[in-house]
Amino acid sequence: MNNLIKGRKFHRKAGPRKALLKTLATSLLTKERITTTEAKAKELSPFVEKKITKAKKGDIAARRYLARFFNEKTVKKLVDDIAPRYKERSGGYTRVVKLGARKSDSSKMAVIELV
Repeated sequence: MNNLIKGRKFHRKAGPRKALLKTLATSLLTKERITTTEAKAKELSPFVEKKITKAKKGDIAARRYLARFFNEKTVKKLVDDIAPRYKERSGGYTRVVKLGARKSDSSKMAVIELV
């Protein structure tokens, strides 16, 4: 019995799962609103919020940390455009809005966006 295990696996091994989160986060930060499955949106929310909190510092160490996850263009947008919006806010940078089921396979869908 797997009680108290944090996070979702999405039937993937660790590498592909981390790559999935990175690409979803990159899409969210560049477009600021994406539609995905509800489970992926719920898993993506704390991942992105931690990165935004780190970007609020804006120093070189924060940029190097973020460069491990995102490309240079995304890091620049995150530190220069997105993080200053949330200077006064201490969390809750994303919103997950549930949609209906997807027609093809009836997966629960959701929109995740930056507040």
